[in-house]
Amino acid sequence: MKYESLELAGLAERLIAARKATGLTQEEAAAHLEMSRPTFIAIEKGTRRPKPAELIKLAERYAVPINNLLRSAAKPQPLSPHLRAGLDLSANEHPGLKHAIEALAGYIDDYSYLESVVMSRRGTLFPPQLRIAPGSVEKFAEHCAQEERARLNLGVHQPVLAPRKVLEEVGVHVFMEKLDSNLSGLYVFVPDFGYCILINRAHPRERRNWTIAHEYGHFLLERDKPGVDYLKPLQRKPQGERFADAFAAAFLMPEPGVQRRFYDEIERSGDFKVADLCRMADHFSVSMQAMTVRLEELSLIPRGSWDAIIDAGVPVRALKQEAGIEPAANQDSLEPYPQRYKLLAVEAFERELITEGQLARLLRCSRIQAREIVEQSSKAPSDDNGMPSSVTFSLSQSLLAGAAV
Repeated sequence: MKYESLELAGLAERLIAARKATGLTQEEAAAHLEMSRPTFIAIEKGTRRPKPAELIKLAERYAVPINNLLRSAAKPQPLSPHLRAGLDLSANEHPGLKHAIEALAGYIDDYSYLESVVMSRRGTLFPPQLRIAPGSVEKFAEHCAQEERARLNLGVHQPVLAPRKVLEEVGVHVFMEKLDSNLSGLYVFVPDFGYCILINRAHPRERRNWTIAHEYGHFLLERDKPGVDYLKPLQRKPQGERFADAFAAAFLMPEPGVQRRFYDEIERSGDFKVADLCRMADHFSVSMQAMTVRLEELSLIPRGSWDAIIDAGVPVRALKQEAGIEPAANQDSLEPYPQRYKLLAVEAFERELITEGQLARLLRCSRIQAREIVEQSSKAPSDDNGMPSSVTFSLSQSLLAGAAV
């Protein structure tokens, strides 16, 4: 692409979006280029073409790759300001949030660019946005989860082993990034692009599964409102958070499936023990805490069972190892971007629509790794193996002792 032939309107839009995302004023940006404010305004209006040296200086100041500014196929997504305004949070109070917002904005911008270059815009058919019904929020969320499982053909008993894959197949864009440990996920609906979720890839698989289902609950209920979820939420949860929590529990651990598994174990041994709880949590790919709380909510085990397990002082990982449960292989992809994103990037490169350097930047890797991805894009990730160890806590302890008959 010749710089002289680059369409100025698109360039101006990208420059404006990059400046606003950085939080700079026009006067500050003009001072950085050592030019008058009216001259700089002409650049952002698209009536003056910036000189290459000026563009390089702006890219450095805005901390964006210059190739992103030079794209003409796709308009920028004004996501960063939108998220900050919607969340009403300051980066000083939440130091990891700024990185998360920038990461999600970058993924969305690159994904939209790839769709435009390859000319492959994916259509989606999302269910209508929900409205909270009168009565219990939790019961309404349970109903909605059952309806959504039916719509997605997930059955009434089966676990959802790969929620990321399930949601990406229906048009949800799920990205993964190593975030601040206190951040679980970020979500936003981008018009003309779709619903986007950013998950903390540093969290355990069970936590990632929960966050994906939780953020999807937000989408169904309040898709026009961006938000962020923390590992330790506020004590007083708003209605939307209560719905998302209850939806995630029912979506990942459907009541009929949990009851069948529970009563099968009772039929087999006449009891339900800590070891059985470990195996059930593993079966539904959720944390021990989530599984225990779900059983408590369904009145299958006494309230306070999770507190009793915590009070025993034995790490959950040790309990699982003693029960013979090895760390599971990742059923869901840990790649930063959806599978379709990667395939679009490979296709764009093979059709010579982007260079090898652009491919590497889009895939967030080196050029050598990018070439390997092109050659091996259809291969599945390898399994992870864990090393079990023994503990002294008894897994034969009953969880039904003391329950009301």
